Amino acid sequence: MSSRQDELIITVNTGSSSVKTGLFVGRRGEHSPQLLARGKLDGIGVQPRLKVIRADGSGVQDRSFSLSQVGDLQSAFLQVYQALCASVDGRQPTLIGHRVVHGGTAFCAPVAIDQCVLKQLRQLEPLAPLHQPHNLAAIQMLLDSQPDLPQIACFDTAFHAGRSPLSQLFGLPYALYQQGIRRYGFHGLSFEYVSQRLAKLAPAVAGGKLVVAHLGNGSSLCALDGGKSIEVTTGFSALDGLPMGSRCGALDPGVLLHLLDRGEDARSLETLLYRQSGLLGLSGVSSDMRELRASTKPRARMAVDYFAYRIVQEVGRLAASLGGLDALVFTAGIGEKDAELRAQVVQRLAPLFGLALDDDANRRHATRIEARHSARLIFVISTDEESMIARHTWRLHRERNT
Repeated sequence: MSSRQDELIITVNTGSSSVKTGLFVGRRGEHSPQLLARGKLDGIGVQPRLKVIRADGSGVQDRSFSLSQVGDLQSAFLQVYQALCASVDGRQPTLIGHRVVHGGTAFCAPVAIDQCVLKQLRQLEPLAPLHQPHNLAAIQMLLDSQPDLPQIACFDTAFHAGRSPLSQLFGLPYALYQQGIRRYGFHGLSFEYVSQRLAKLAPAVAGGKLVVAHLGNGSSLCALDGGKSIEVTTGFSALDGLPMGSRCGALDPGVLLHLLDRGEDARSLETLLYRQSGLLGLSGVSSDMRELRASTKPRARMAVDYFAYRIVQEVGRLAASLGGLDALVFTAGIGEKDAELRAQVVQRLAPLFGLALDDDANRRHATRIEARHSARLIFVISTDEESMIARHTWRLHRERNT
């Protein structure tokens, strides 16, 4: 697969029940590492299953585990790590790049990780309780077992860090903003990748006014102008903006005061907002869009319709922040695969922006799905956060060694 002079990079994207990884090779003189294989172990704690697939699509491993073999995130990460190394004859990586959801005010660019950096990142765990602890668990494991192996943290918040202060403010006392209570924005690695991909696919429009819809179990929209983040729907935590799989999205803070007066505490509210709300809470059926589409229960349809309704509202707000709209881009699991949702969103936006779908292209999940008479372009672009992590990791490594 690669020569002995090449440097291997493993990217790590950990969640509460899955570990997604990529194996890349970096070569001198090349800015973008080349993908060799992808690995994913999901169903952790329930029904663990590992898949490793080479870049050409051929399978390397497809294996299920018992809970005694893979019962937690650390054992899952170890299995994926070993499987990727085995796919290149046991060679070990030179670099590890991690997705870390929250960088706070201190980390606005990728950074080499040591115990001091890790301690700072742990302080941000309450702001992203579904992600940050799991992101950091793999980092800690490698720091303990291979302390000399360079690790790089790549932050979901970093892409949004250069936004106008007006976009980062809350209507709270300014002293709180100075203390770090501000709108950070998330899914930055995905938005950055899509922006760069669009620059290759459609350079004439990539530098214009875009709204990118990252729609998955976690969802958000980003307004880009000239390839830079101008506005985003998420804020201080990953709760704001759109309703998500089990997260509430934008909420009147008075609701929280009311629930506190009724006897709820911070931990019960955390569970409510992060784990019991969104599509799951509204439908009473599932957080999975595929299951909601298949359900005949009225609340399942209501949850989907509300999701589409909120996307439309936020597209309008972001377009106003941009002062116009040149193109709409769908990405991530739901955005890339749910043609019906795209149709719902575009139909509602049509009177405002002159959008129109090519129904056949939309059903085929083509890259361009607008009709010929559409006043704006509409794209479906597969995101690839692992590739973005690999690029940042390789760039920082080269800078540190020149």
